[in-house]
Amino acid sequence: MEWLEVKIHTHSEGVEALCALLMELGAGAVQIEDSAEMKAYLASDDKNWDYVDDELLNIEEDYLYVQLYLTHDGDGYALFERVKYGISELAKLDLGIDLGSLKLEYKVRSDEEWVDNWKKYYKPLEVGKRIVIKPEWEEYSPPDGAGEKVVFAINPGHLFGTGLHQSTQLCLEHLEDVVNKDTTLLDIGCGSGILSLVSLMLGAKSAFAVDLEPGCLKVVTENANLNNIAMDKLTVRAGNALIDKELIDEISQKKYSVIAANIVADIIIALLPTVKENLETDGLFISSGIIIERQTDVCKALKKSGFMVERTIFKDNWVSIVARFKQ
Repeated sequence: MEWLEVKIHTHSEGVEALCALLMELGAGAVQIEDSAEMKAYLASDDKNWDYVDDELLNIEEDYLYVQLYLTHDGDGYALFERVKYGISELAKLDLGIDLGSLKLEYKVRSDEEWVDNWKKYYKPLEVGKRIVIKPEWEEYSPPDGAGEKVVFAINPGHLFGTGLHQSTQLCLEHLEDVVNKDTTLLDIGCGSGILSLVSLMLGAKSAFAVDLEPGCLKVVTENANLNNIAMDKLTVRAGNALIDKELIDEISQKKYSVIAANIVADIIIALLPTVKENLETDGLFISSGIIIERQTDVCKALKKSGFMVERTIFKDNWVSIVARFKQ
Protein backbone atom coordinates (compact mmCIF):
# COMPACT_ATOMS: atom_id res chain seq x y z
CA MET A 1 0.00 0.00 0.00
CA GLU A 2 1.16 3.54 -0.70
CA TRP A 3 0.82 6.65 1.47
CA LEU A 4 1.27 10.38 0.96
CA GLU A 5 3.89 11.64 3.41
CA VAL A 6 3.42 15.35 4.19
CA LYS A 7 5.91 17.58 6.05
CA ILE A 8 5.08 21.11 7.19
CA HIS A 9 8.05 23.15 8.40
CA THR A 10 7.38 25.43 11.37
CA HIS A 11 8.89 27.04 14.49
CA SER A 12 8.63 25.76 18.08
CA GLU A 13 6.13 28.56 18.81
CA GLY A 14 3.91 27.45 15.95
CA VAL A 15 3.72 23.70 16.64
CA GLU A 16 0.61 23.90 18.83
CA ALA A 17 -1.39 26.07 16.42
CA LEU A 18 -0.38 23.93 13.45
CA CYS A 19 -1.30 20.66 15.17
CA ALA A 20 -4.66 22.10 16.26
CA LEU A 21 -5.38 23.17 12.66
CA LEU A 22 -4.53 19.73 11.29
CA MET A 23 -6.75 18.09 13.92
CA GLU A 24 -9.66 20.36 12.97
CA LEU A 25 -9.17 19.46 9.31
CA GLY A 26 -9.43 15.76 10.17
CA ALA A 27 -5.79 14.91 9.48
CA GLY A 28 -5.62 12.57 12.50
CA ALA A 29 -2.37 11.74 14.25
CA VAL A 30 0.79 13.69 13.49
CA GLN A 31 4.48 13.31 14.27
CA ILE A 32 6.77 16.17 15.33
CA GLU A 33 10.40 16.02 14.18
CA ASP A 34 12.72 18.46 15.95
CA SER A 35 16.48 18.45 15.33
CA ALA A 36 17.08 20.48 18.51
CA GLU A 37 15.42 17.83 20.68
CA MET A 38 17.34 15.06 18.94
CA LYS A 39 20.69 16.86 19.33
CA ALA A 40 20.01 17.54 23.01
CA TYR A 41 19.05 13.93 23.60
CA LEU A 42 22.11 12.55 21.84
CA ALA A 43 24.33 14.90 23.86
CA SER A 44 22.72 14.05 27.20
CA ASP A 45 23.88 11.49 29.73
CA ASP A 46 20.46 9.80 29.70
CA LYS A 47 21.16 7.55 26.72
CA ASN A 48 18.29 5.07 26.89
CA TRP A 49 19.04 3.43 23.54
CA ASP A 50 21.12 0.60 22.14
CA TYR A 51 21.47 1.74 18.54
CA VAL A 52 21.20 5.01 16.66
CA ASP A 53 21.44 5.35 12.89
CA ASP A 54 24.49 7.24 11.60
CA GLU A 55 22.21 9.82 9.96
CA LEU A 56 20.87 10.80 13.39
CA LEU A 57 24.34 11.02 14.91
CA ASN A 58 25.46 13.45 12.20
CA ILE A 59 22.63 15.98 12.10
CA GLU A 60 23.95 19.19 10.54
CA GLU A 61 20.92 21.22 9.48
CA ASP A 62 18.38 22.53 11.99
CA TYR A 63 14.78 21.54 11.30
CA LEU A 64 11.40 21.34 12.96
CA TYR A 65 8.42 20.01 11.06
CA VAL A 66 5.07 18.37 11.62
CA GLN A 67 4.66 15.18 9.62
CA LEU A 68 1.50 13.29 8.73
CA TYR A 69 0.48 10.48 6.42
CA LEU A 70 -2.55 10.52 4.12
CA THR A 71 -4.03 7.72 2.06
CA HIS A 72 -2.79 7.66 -1.54
CA ASP A 73 -6.26 7.94 -3.08
CA GLY A 74 -8.96 10.48 -3.86
CA ASP A 75 -9.90 11.01 -0.20
CA GLY A 76 -6.28 11.48 0.81
CA TYR A 77 -5.60 14.03 -1.89
CA ALA A 78 -8.85 15.88 -1.08
CA LEU A 79 -7.65 16.19 2.52
CA PHE A 80 -4.23 17.25 1.23
CA GLU A 81 -5.86 20.15 -0.63
CA ARG A 82 -7.72 21.18 2.54
CA VAL A 83 -4.45 21.09 4.47
CA LYS A 84 -2.74 23.29 1.87
CA TYR A 85 -5.58 25.80 1.99
CA GLY A 86 -5.71 25.74 5.79
CA ILE A 87 -1.97 26.43 6.03
CA SER A 88 -2.25 29.35 3.63
CA GLU A 89 -5.03 30.83 5.78
CA LEU A 90 -3.09 30.21 8.99
CA ALA A 91 -0.14 32.14 7.55
CA LYS A 92 -2.39 35.20 7.12
CA LEU A 93 -3.39 35.33 10.80
CA ASP A 94 -1.68 37.62 13.29
CA LEU A 95 -1.34 35.22 16.24
CA GLY A 96 1.62 36.97 17.80
CA ILE A 97 3.79 33.87 17.48
CA ASP A 98 6.44 32.67 15.04
CA LEU A 99 4.84 30.09 12.74
CA GLY A 100 8.06 29.50 10.81
CA SER A 101 8.06 29.12 7.05
CA LEU A 102 5.04 26.74 6.89
CA LYS A 103 6.78 25.29 3.84
CA LEU A 104 5.03 22.10 2.73
CA GLU A 105 6.80 19.05 1.28
CA TYR A 106 5.24 15.76 0.20
CA LYS A 107 6.16 12.46 -1.39
CA VAL A 108 4.64 9.03 -1.91
CA ARG A 109 5.86 6.30 0.44
CA SER A 110 5.27 2.54 0.40
CA ASP A 111 4.57 0.20 3.34
CA GLU A 112 7.81 -1.65 2.73
CA GLU A 113 9.94 1.49 2.82
CA TRP A 114 8.34 2.72 6.05
CA VAL A 115 8.72 -0.59 7.88
CA ASP A 116 12.35 -0.96 6.81
CA ASN A 117 13.16 2.53 8.08
CA TRP A 118 11.61 1.83 11.47
CA LYS A 119 13.45 -1.44 11.91
CA LYS A 120 16.81 0.34 11.66
CA TYR A 121 16.55 1.90 15.08
CA TYR A 122 13.33 0.92 16.87
CA LYS A 123 14.60 -1.06 19.87
CA PRO A 124 13.04 -2.06 23.23
CA LEU A 125 12.37 0.99 25.40
CA GLU A 126 12.00 0.90 29.19
CA VAL A 127 9.39 3.32 30.55
CA GLY A 128 8.85 4.05 34.21
CA LYS A 129 9.67 1.26 36.66
CA ARG A 130 8.08 -1.77 35.02
CA ILE A 131 6.94 -1.08 31.47
CA VAL A 132 8.90 -2.12 28.38
CA ILE A 133 7.77 -1.25 24.84
CA LYS A 134 9.30 -3.44 22.16
CA PRO A 135 8.69 -3.99 18.44
CA GLU A 136 7.46 -7.49 17.71
CA TRP A 137 10.63 -8.39 15.81
CA GLU A 138 12.91 -7.66 18.79
CA GLU A 139 13.74 -9.85 21.79
CA TYR A 140 13.88 -8.46 25.32
CA SER A 141 15.44 -9.95 28.45
CA PRO A 142 15.26 -7.91 31.67
CA PRO A 143 18.59 -7.26 33.38
CA ASP A 144 19.39 -9.28 36.49
CA GLY A 145 17.59 -7.99 39.53
CA ALA A 146 15.23 -5.78 37.50
CA GLY A 147 12.11 -7.47 38.80
CA GLU A 148 9.00 -8.41 36.85
CA LYS A 149 8.38 -6.33 33.73
CA VAL A 150 5.23 -5.63 31.72
CA VAL A 151 6.51 -6.15 28.16
CA PHE A 152 4.25 -4.70 25.48
CA ALA A 153 4.98 -5.87 21.93
CA ILE A 154 3.86 -3.58 19.13
CA ASN A 155 3.67 -3.69 15.36
CA PRO A 156 3.89 0.02 14.47
CA GLY A 157 1.33 1.54 12.11
CA HIS A 158 1.73 4.61 9.94
CA LEU A 159 -0.54 6.97 11.83
CA PHE A 160 -0.37 5.48 15.28
CA GLY A 161 1.66 5.84 18.47
CA THR A 162 4.68 3.62 19.00
CA GLY A 163 5.57 4.64 22.54
CA LEU A 164 8.68 6.53 21.45
CA HIS A 165 7.23 10.01 21.86
CA GLN A 166 7.77 11.78 25.18
CA SER A 167 4.06 12.49 25.68
CA THR A 168 3.18 8.79 25.41
CA GLN A 169 5.93 7.83 27.83
CA LEU A 170 4.65 10.38 30.35
CA CYS A 171 1.13 8.92 30.10
CA LEU A 172 2.48 5.42 30.66
CA GLU A 173 4.36 6.56 33.76
CA HIS A 174 1.12 7.93 35.20
CA LEU A 175 -0.83 4.79 34.32
CA GLU A 176 1.79 2.58 35.95
CA ASP A 177 1.14 4.44 39.21
CA VAL A 178 -2.68 4.57 39.17
CA VAL A 179 -3.99 1.46 37.37
CA ASN A 180 -5.32 -1.38 39.53
CA LYS A 181 -7.77 -4.29 39.22
CA ASP A 182 -10.77 -1.94 39.56
CA THR A 183 -9.65 0.55 36.90
CA THR A 184 -12.04 1.27 34.05
CA LEU A 185 -10.22 3.31 31.40
CA LEU A 186 -11.45 5.57 28.61
CA ASP A 187 -8.65 6.33 26.13
CA ILE A 188 -9.54 9.29 23.85
CA GLY A 189 -7.25 9.53 20.83
CA CYS A 190 -6.01 5.98 21.35
CA GLY A 191 -3.87 5.63 18.20
CA SER A 192 -2.22 2.21 18.34
CA GLY A 193 -4.06 1.48 21.60
CA ILE A 194 -0.84 1.50 23.60
CA LEU A 195 -2.33 3.26 26.66
CA SER A 196 -5.41 1.02 26.75
CA LEU A 197 -3.53 -2.20 26.15
CA VAL A 198 -0.73 -1.53 28.62
CA SER A 199 -3.38 -0.60 31.22
CA LEU A 200 -5.03 -3.99 30.71
CA MET A 201 -1.64 -5.67 31.05
CA LEU A 202 -1.17 -3.73 34.32
CA GLY A 203 -4.42 -5.29 35.56
CA ALA A 204 -7.18 -2.84 34.58
CA LYS A 205 -10.73 -4.20 34.61
CA SER A 206 -11.66 -2.76 31.18
CA ALA A 207 -10.61 -0.24 28.54
CA PHE A 208 -12.62 1.72 25.95
CA ALA A 209 -10.31 3.01 23.18
CA VAL A 210 -11.48 5.59 20.63
CA ASP A 211 -9.73 7.46 17.81
CA LEU A 212 -10.69 9.63 14.84
CA GLU A 213 -8.84 7.32 12.44
CA PRO A 214 -10.92 4.33 11.20
CA GLY A 215 -7.64 2.36 10.92
CA CYS A 216 -7.45 2.22 14.72
CA LEU A 217 -9.96 -0.66 14.72
CA LYS A 218 -7.54 -2.92 12.87
CA VAL A 219 -4.31 -1.71 14.51
CA VAL A 220 -5.55 -1.84 18.11
CA THR A 221 -7.04 -5.30 17.59
CA GLU A 222 -3.80 -6.56 16.04
CA ASN A 223 -1.75 -5.21 18.95
CA ALA A 224 -4.18 -6.76 21.45
CA ASN A 225 -3.80 -10.15 19.77
CA LEU A 226 -0.03 -9.72 19.64
CA ASN A 227 0.00 -9.38 23.44
CA ASN A 228 -2.62 -12.06 24.14
CA ILE A 229 -5.04 -9.53 25.60
CA ALA A 230 -8.62 -10.75 25.99
CA MET A 231 -10.96 -8.80 23.72
CA ASP A 232 -13.84 -9.12 26.20
CA LYS A 233 -12.10 -6.44 28.31
CA LEU A 234 -11.47 -4.10 25.36
CA THR A 235 -13.80 -1.92 23.28
CA VAL A 236 -12.40 -0.12 20.21
CA ARG A 237 -14.32 2.50 18.26
CA ALA A 238 -13.53 5.02 15.52
CA GLY A 239 -15.15 8.44 15.56
CA ASN A 240 -15.17 11.93 17.02
CA ALA A 241 -15.86 11.83 20.76
CA LEU A 242 -16.90 15.51 20.64
CA ILE A 243 -19.60 15.44 17.95
CA ASP A 244 -20.48 11.83 16.99
CA LYS A 245 -23.79 11.34 18.86
CA GLU A 246 -23.91 7.56 18.50
CA LEU A 247 -20.34 7.23 19.79
CA ILE A 248 -20.99 9.72 22.61
CA ASP A 249 -24.05 7.71 23.69
CA GLU A 250 -22.04 4.47 23.73
CA ILE A 251 -19.20 6.01 25.71
CA SER A 252 -21.69 7.46 28.20
CA GLN A 253 -23.27 4.13 29.08
CA LYS A 254 -21.02 4.01 32.14
CA LYS A 255 -18.60 6.11 34.16
CA TYR A 256 -14.82 5.59 34.06
CA SER A 257 -12.34 5.72 36.92
CA VAL A 258 -9.54 6.95 34.63
CA ILE A 259 -9.75 8.91 31.37
CA ALA A 260 -6.60 9.48 29.29
CA ALA A 261 -6.13 11.91 26.40
CA ASN A 262 -2.73 12.16 24.72
CA ILE A 263 -3.54 14.80 22.12
CA VAL A 264 -2.77 18.57 22.14
CA ALA A 265 -3.67 21.34 24.60
CA ASP A 266 -6.54 22.91 22.65
CA ILE A 267 -8.29 19.58 22.09
CA ILE A 268 -7.77 18.58 25.74
CA ILE A 269 -9.44 21.82 26.84
CA ALA A 270 -12.31 21.24 24.40
CA LEU A 271 -12.75 17.71 25.77
CA LEU A 272 -13.21 18.77 29.40
CA PRO A 273 -17.06 18.80 29.34
CA THR A 274 -16.98 15.28 27.84
CA VAL A 275 -14.45 14.15 30.44
CA LYS A 276 -16.56 15.57 33.31
CA GLU A 277 -19.66 13.84 31.96
CA ASN A 278 -18.00 10.43 31.81
CA LEU A 279 -15.59 10.42 34.76
CA GLU A 280 -16.51 9.00 38.14
CA THR A 281 -16.55 11.43 41.06
CA ASP A 282 -13.00 11.39 42.42
CA GLY A 283 -11.83 9.86 39.13
CA LEU A 284 -8.57 10.77 37.41
CA PHE A 285 -8.00 12.57 34.12
CA ILE A 286 -4.57 12.03 32.56
CA SER A 287 -3.77 14.57 29.85
CA SER A 288 -0.63 14.71 27.73
CA GLY A 289 0.70 15.99 24.41
CA ILE A 290 0.99 19.42 26.05
CA ILE A 291 3.98 21.62 25.31
CA ILE A 292 5.41 23.48 28.32
CA GLU A 293 4.20 26.83 26.98
CA ARG A 294 0.57 25.62 27.23
CA GLN A 295 0.78 24.05 30.70
CA THR A 296 -0.76 27.09 32.43
CA ASP A 297 -3.66 27.23 29.96
CA VAL A 298 -4.55 23.58 30.54
CA CYS A 299 -4.23 23.86 34.34
CA LYS A 300 -6.49 26.93 34.42
CA ALA A 301 -9.11 25.14 32.29
CA LEU A 302 -8.94 22.05 34.51
CA LYS A 303 -9.48 24.07 37.70
CA LYS A 304 -12.32 26.04 36.11
CA SER A 305 -14.00 22.73 35.21
CA GLY A 306 -13.84 21.35 38.74
CA PHE A 307 -10.61 19.37 38.58
CA MET A 308 -7.79 19.44 41.12
CA VAL A 309 -4.32 19.06 39.62
CA GLU A 310 -2.49 16.35 41.59
CA ARG A 311 0.66 15.60 39.64
CA THR A 312 2.58 17.13 36.76
CA ILE A 313 5.60 15.49 35.13
CA PHE A 314 7.88 16.69 32.35
CA LYS A 315 10.06 15.19 29.62
CA ASP A 316 12.03 17.55 27.40
CA ASN A 317 9.50 20.20 26.25
CA TRP A 318 6.43 18.07 27.04
CA VAL A 319 4.07 18.03 30.01
CA SER A 320 1.59 15.47 31.32
CA ILE A 321 -0.95 16.28 34.02
CA VAL A 322 -3.02 14.10 36.37
CA ALA A 323 -6.12 15.85 37.69
CA ARG A 324 -8.83 14.53 40.02
CA PHE A 325 -12.49 15.36 39.39
CA LYS A 326 -14.23 16.90 42.40
CA GLN A 327 -17.93 17.22 41.65
